[in-house]
Formats: sequence, C-alpha cells, structure tokens
Amino acid sequence: MGRTNRAARGSEPAATTGPGGRTHAQGPLSRPVGSGLAELRPDRDRPAAWSLLIDGAPQSLVDLADPTHLGFEYQRRLGHLIDLVAPPGRPLTVLHLGGGALTLARYTAATRPRSRQQVAEIDTALTELVRTELPLERGWQIKVRGADARSVLERTPEGSVDLVITDVFSGARTPAHCTTVEFTTLAARALAPGGWYTANIADGGALPFARSQVATLAAVFPELCLIADPAVLRGKRFGNLILAAAHTPLPIADLTRRAASDSAHARVEHGRALTDFAAGATPATDATAAPSPEPPPGVFR
Repeated sequence: MGRTNRAARGSEPAATTGPGGRTHAQGPLSRPVGSGLAELRPDRDRPAAWSLLIDGAPQSLVDLADPTHLGFEYQRRLGHLIDLVAPPGRPLTVLHLGGGALTLARYTAATRPRSRQQVAEIDTALTELVRTELPLERGWQIKVRGADARSVLERTPEGSVDLVITDVFSGARTPAHCTTVEFTTLAARALAPGGWYTANIADGGALPFARSQVATLAAVFPELCLIADPAVLRGKRFGNLILAAAHTPLPIADLTRRAASDSAHARVEHGRALTDFAAGATPATDATAAPSPEPPPGVFR
C-alpha cells in the first residue's frame, strides 16, 4: 500500500513506452486476480509509468522506462535501505516477501546488477498479469515463487540473504502471521552476517500496531529504527511506516539525511526515542497477533 508524491518525480525519461510492456495508448486495465480486483492505471506525469491497485488500494508504481524511479514514499524509504545495506553497486541476495508489481526488485536489479532476488507472491494471477503487462528486463535474476510469504521464509536457507524486505498486504492489511516474533525470528535466521530485515507496515491514530511491531522486532534484533512521515507519527493521518532491524548498527546518520532530503520529509526514530515510542507495547506472537488495521474510509482518494 503506498502514497505518491508528485513533487518527487523529477524530470521525465525520454522513452514513452517500456520494452514490450503496456503503453498508455492502450489505456487502463482491470482484471480479477486472487487477491481482488487488480487495476493498472497510467501515470499522468510519466509516459511509461503505471500504478497497480488492488480493490482500490495503491500497491505499486512501476516506470517501465526507468526502473530506478520510486514514486511511492514508502518505496523510496525502502530504496534508501537497499542503497545503504552494502557499498554502491555491490550485488545483493534479496528476499522480497510480497511482490506486487515487483517495483523494489526492479530497482535492486537496476542499481545493483547481478543481484540474485527471490520474490514470494501468493497471488499467481497477479504475477502473471504483471509479467505480461509490465515485463521484467531480460538478464535480471528475479525468481518469483507463487507461495505464502511465511512458507517461503521457512524454507529459506540459514544465513543466505543480505536483505529481507517484507511488504505483505492482503488488500490494504498485513496478515497476522507475517507480524509475529516467530516470523521475525525466521527472517533473522535467513540473514547473512551483516544483513538487514526491513518491513513496510501501515497504521494511524495512536499507532498501536506500529508500536507493537517495534516491540516485536526488538525482541529479536538489538538494532532497529523506524522511518515515517512526521504527520503519521503524530497520529494526524493514516500511512506507511518503514522498520529496519539488524544485529549490527544501522547507518542512522545516512538514513536521516536521506529521509530529510526527500520532498516527502520523513523522520527516523531510533535509540531512546524509539524505545519510548514502543513503551508498554507487547510483542506480537503467533498466539496473539492480529492483522494490521483497516485503513479509514476515503484514505486513498
């Protein structure tokens, strides 16, 4: 689930169509998939870009002419983490839990050639739609598995990936079984030394779900931070929050600079401030977890 920021788009690429992909002249497309009604809507500002929505909730934005373009705020914040997890250009091994239109996998492939990536996307009809209408470039090492994110995580070899990106939504909500200490422990097990775990979640109001998720990650990882719009952190609006966790220190100063320089300014919470944020929150377990909250009516209009 994402929110766009038009001001962050910058100059448009010269190309007007993607390599073999759907063109704006063909217009929008709606098709039932396993998770609901999928819609591909042409982006009005970028001539080769498309938004993917599921049952009206924005999921991904893909620019076929420029895979490094991240149009949603949450995608750019995850992009900062992809950029900082290793020296620039170094290939990564990445596990994406939740696929959507494969925006972040495309970004990783374009910015870090020769990266090996696996994507868990349970909705095989959605993956077929994306591959047909928004095709991947040849040579990208991106393998999509049509399976539940947690089941793929359970089968991931120990110490095999540099980065786990959890972006699992059923409609506009994160399923409960992908929010727990047990799930996070599986992710920690999959990470190579120095690897990072990241997650995109959504919450609003007093942020009880986000606070519980911070407590959940803190039960597994010694180092963590949260990146979000200050208005979301103050409970002024419903929106995305990005969590990052590791067994080694995170580059807080670099993340803070990047988040502050984005046109959609974000705040990075860590250390004592993040401990205070989660004070009193209980980690989610397989026995107690609930899905993330339902977005309020009209939030995507």
